[in-house]
Amino acid sequence: MEEVARGVYQWSHYSEEKGLNFNGHLILSDRERVIIDPPLLADDELAFVQQLGLISTIILTNRDHVREADRYRALLRTKILVPAQDAPLMEIKPDGTFTHGDRLAGELLVIQIPNGKSPGESALLLERDGGILIVGDALIGNPPGSLSLLPPDKFLDVTKAKAGVSTLLGYTFDAVLVGDGTSILVDGAKAVRRAVAGT
Repeated sequence: MEEVARGVYQWSHYSEEKGLNFNGHLILSDRERVIIDPPLLADDELAFVQQLGLISTIILTNRDHVREADRYRALLRTKILVPAQDAPLMEIKPDGTFTHGDRLAGELLVIQIPNGKSPGESALLLERDGGILIVGDALIGNPPGSLSLLPPDKFLDVTKAKAGVSTLLGYTFDAVLVGDGTSILVDGAKAVRRAVAGT
């Protein structure tokens, strides 16, 4: 469990199948504690989370990032929120949904990304410390030090998918925390721009 920004923690579980890390994020604020897209927590990481007290919400950025959410919903006695458009397509029953422009946990702005891998694909923007953008499958951190889109066969139209990701550039952020791969802690907006341009 690594504190990658003030009050923002990241942990990883390596996927042999995908050949990269699956990352989860824990956001602490004065009001709430939330978990985003949780992969498996090691015993010491779970102990750290439990010592913090109440986790108000588990947030999933898309239908494919259920991961260990159902397990931790029961263990931590919390609720799961998912994108409204993805809710009917998911293998679990969420406790609630969100849409573009909503604010979760008081400070996470929901940015829905059109034409993504799933209809409700969303990013979450923490508007402090230069802006911290948390993405699910919109972008992956691979190879380390850069961002890229998923393979073209994951999208109905890869050109439209790139245009959807480019909407993120209308927001202010420095760090990009990814659900898959290696996060970018500085110059994240430049990395997003390069990914959209395909360079």
